[in-house]
Amino acid sequence: MSEPAGRNADPEVETSPVVGDEVAYTTCYMCACRCGIKVYLKDGRVRYIQGNPNHPINRGVLCAKGSSGIMTQYSPARLTKPLKRVGERGKSEFVEIEWDEALELATEWLGGIRRTDPRKLAFFTGRDQSQSLTGWWASQFGTPNYAAHGGFCSVNMAAGGLYSVGGSFWEFGEPDWNLTKYFVMFGVTEDHDSNPIKTGLGKLKTRGAKFVSINPVRTGYSAIADEWVGIRPGTDGMLVLAIVHELLRAGKVDMDYLVRYTNLPWLVIQAPDTAEDGLFARDEAGNPLAWDGERQACVSALLPDVKPAMVGDFTLPDGRRAVPAFQLMAEKYLSPDYSPERAARITGVPADTIRRLAAELAHVAFEEEITLNVPWTDWAGRQHDVMIGRPVSMHAMRGISAHSNGFHTCRAIHTLQVLLGSIEVPGGFRYKPPFPKPVPPAQKPRGKLGEVRPGEPLGGPPLGFPMGPEDLLVDERNRPLRIDKAV
Repeated sequence: MSEPAGRNADPEVETSPVVGDEVAYTTCYMCACRCGIKVYLKDGRVRYIQGNPNHPINRGVLCAKGSSGIMTQYSPARLTKPLKRVGERGKSEFVEIEWDEALELATEWLGGIRRTDPRKLAFFTGRDQSQSLTGWWASQFGTPNYAAHGGFCSVNMAAGGLYSVGGSFWEFGEPDWNLTKYFVMFGVTEDHDSNPIKTGLGKLKTRGAKFVSINPVRTGYSAIADEWVGIRPGTDGMLVLAIVHELLRAGKVDMDYLVRYTNLPWLVIQAPDTAEDGLFARDEAGNPLAWDGERQACVSALLPDVKPAMVGDFTLPDGRRAVPAFQLMAEKYLSPDYSPERAARITGVPADTIRRLAAELAHVAFEEEITLNVPWTDWAGRQHDVMIGRPVSMHAMRGISAHSNGFHTCRAIHTLQVLLGSIEVPGGFRYKPPFPKPVPPAQKPRGKLGEVRPGEPLGGPPLGFPMGPEDLLVDERNRPLRIDKAV
């Protein structure tokens, strides 16, 4: 008996349905990656979000958060009108009102505050990805009591990088994924910079570069690492400085890089019990001083042809003692306080593992250096025929910044990169424009006594980088002026 016609025929499946009548090109705001997306519209409504394959950030990759961006427009829980509280505070009794009424109420409330004391407005936003706008609005209103999501997520880490090298991880720069041979990741979860990191890790795995993940748990990125180093939470800084200890002990640091591009040759005043003890020695023009080994004299450390001593005890023109900053660093981190044995007790990472990691970093940085035949000119006008790359790179994020020591942990990681000579070189950590910024950054916090005046904007942004005690937002009794006690 023959089979009925069509019983075994494959059902017709439309593999490329038309989901929209218009495509809009924009960027995703579900995190700070800023991936490029194609938004399909039908009858003016968002129907589908797809990664843009021509965008340099994500090359078409889109994560689950990006795909769910449609819910910011159409979630059933989304507020569609302003809500006005009609019951007692805490009773959750609200009614919908129109925007005209809401703006009129807001203008009335805020106008009175601005006319009398702008500090009475505490303006703290969430992860709205609009801090450049909201910060500008706060400064125009005149209140110093402004902050945003970053204050409890990653600002301590970003500030640590900006104070150290003029940039930091994530939005400020990233590893040279195409040339690095040894990549170390500290405390990064799957939701941070996810698409660029996934793309970069794919390149590393394809090329056979080593990927070391330092994280208390072996999930996400750590699961595909060539080596996972389980560490006690919040102790990453000790591990990094123990590696610094080993590199200094073995003499595996890039001295030429340190001389050309850092302040480690600068002389530091040694005058105990005086106000200038520990400050950089400077000439009458304010230039930092170094001891030139050829001239046998103190000279401006900014001269392009200076041959500075990195260790030694020298006499300044005014008779005071001074030593190079590198010597102070070496004395500190060569101390037994930073030995692998002590670090092992604190971090839970075996001392032998710490020594091996330091040796591997040194080997790749100095024995597998990259040479590119590209002429270039450095900051001092010196001509170079080739680019020398230290193919070691690092990345860190939330797992570092979520601790009270996140600022100094980030500084330690950047210090390690500096000693290896792996910042802004082929194969190392590369800045993203407009970074690097000046060190220290030029922007100071505003909102000191006398700077907040009724009806006037602040003289600058509410948030900034203190460069000394005089920049702290405190009153004459050293009490914080901001409502969140930040100084």
